[in-house]
Amino acid sequence: MVLLTHRASPERARAVADAIAARGGRALVRQADLATRDACERLVAEARGELGRVDVWVNNAGADVLTGEAAAWEWERKLDVLLAVDLKGTIACSYAIGEVMCNQERGGAIVNMSWDHVTTGMAGENPQLFAAVKGGVLAFSKALARSLAPDVRVNVVCPGWIETSFGEQADPDFRRAVAQNTPLGRWGRPQDVADAALYLASPAAAFLTGQAINVNGGVVM
Repeated sequence: MVLLTHRASPERARAVADAIAARGGRALVRQADLATRDACERLVAEARGELGRVDVWVNNAGADVLTGEAAAWEWERKLDVLLAVDLKGTIACSYAIGEVMCNQERGGAIVNMSWDHVTTGMAGENPQLFAAVKGGVLAFSKALARSLAPDVRVNVVCPGWIETSFGEQADPDFRRAVAQNTPLGRWGRPQDVADAALYLASPAAAFLTGQAINVNGGVVM
């Protein structure tokens, strides 16, 4: 059983749930705005109530400040949203679900989302904001892994250039340049990120905690 959440994309969430059902699984869809501690704690409580136990928790909610109306926001407004959703949301959910997992038999696994450029940086206002926020996610996750071990494993996926809405709308010349500068010769796909998260959540990664995997096609910075 999987519990999926969305903030304002019920159709997309339902499509994922239907895909899970088509493979013989079961999925629940719930709406949640993870910009507040209360909302995060309510979601964890709801997940525990619906599922009975929670083996894996993936914190992949992220604020989009690169496309649509938000792309024109002033930097402070962008930062406030990124801090609320990407950083505080990750922390609040991790604390709440970590407590649940530590009190259940066989613990569990938490997977958080950072960014492959946080350790090297990238020029530009938006990258600076992302580096600050996603760098916080990486550092927090490493510290949390020490606190929750050995009952709960905490690991991090650090995507590079992935074909999200931003990638799809990017300038063609920029898209080509990214592919040319990536050893594997292409942009990453959402499935590439999902596969890395699945590995970290699985028994195959039973001896990994406090680790980060760069999903970026071999880019070395």
